[in-house]
Amino acid sequence: MEAYCERIELLKVPIDIVPRDKFEDVISALLRGSEGKNIVLLSLWDLLRARRSGEYREYIQNAALVIPISKSLVGGARFLTGKTPERYMPFNFIVNLLTILELRERTVYLLGGKIPVLTKAEKHIRETFPKLRIIGRFPGSFKKQSEETLIQVIRKSAPSLLLVNSGVHNGERWITRNSARLNTGLRLWCSDIFDVFAERRRRPSRVMFESGLEWIGFCFRNPLRIFRIFRYFYYNILLVIYKLRGTSNK
Repeated sequence: MEAYCERIELLKVPIDIVPRDKFEDVISALLRGSEGKNIVLLSLWDLLRARRSGEYREYIQNAALVIPISKSLVGGARFLTGKTPERYMPFNFIVNLLTILELRERTVYLLGGKIPVLTKAEKHIRETFPKLRIIGRFPGSFKKQSEETLIQVIRKSAPSLLLVNSGVHNGERWITRNSARLNTGLRLWCSDIFDVFAERRRRPSRVMFESGLEWIGFCFRNPLRIFRIFRYFYYNILLVIYKLRGTSNK
C-alpha cells in the first residue's frame, strides 16, 4: 500500500496522504490479506484527543488508514511538513468505499444506531448498492451480556467491512478493544452515517465543507460545541511551537 499513499505525522499523530486517483488502489490493497484493518476518519478534535489519550492514540497509530476530514489538519500538515494531504468528506468517503466493495461483490455488516434508523439506512444502502451484500445488522443499544455473541457472529460472517455508527458503547473504542476478536475485514466508525443514509440528518454541503465551515451545522445541533474554538486556538499555538522547534514530530 505504501506505493499508493504516504504516511506523515502531525503533532505526533499519523495522517495518510491518499491521492484521489489512488483511492481505489489503496482500498484494494487493504482488502488483501487475512488480518483485520481499522480505517479512521480523523477530525481536528480527534487529533487533539489522540495526543492526550493513550488508548485512543494507540488506536490511531495502529490504524491501517488515517484520513483527515478537517481543513485545519490539511493546513497544519502543510505548515509543518510542506505536504498537503487530501481531505475527504466522511459521507463521500464511505460512498466511494461501498462502491468499491460493490464492484467486487463484497460484504458489509452494519452495527449501531437505533432500530428504525438502522432499518431505513439498510434499505437505502441495498437500493443504492444492489450488488453489495449486507450480511448482518445489529442496533447499538445491545446489552453487555450480548456482546460476546455479537462478536462471534461478526467474526464468523467475516464481513469485508464492519461499518459502525454511534450508539455502540464506548464508540470508536469498542473497535480497538475488540479488534483481536473481530479478526478479518475493514472496520470503520462514523458517528452519524446511518442517520444520513436514513435521511434523518443532512450532510454538509460541498461548499460548506470545502470552506471548512461544516462545524457551524454541528453547533446548531449542540450549541456547547462553540467552546471548541478554544481548542482550535490551542491547536494553532501547538503548530507554532512545533514550527519553531523545526520538527513536526517531537
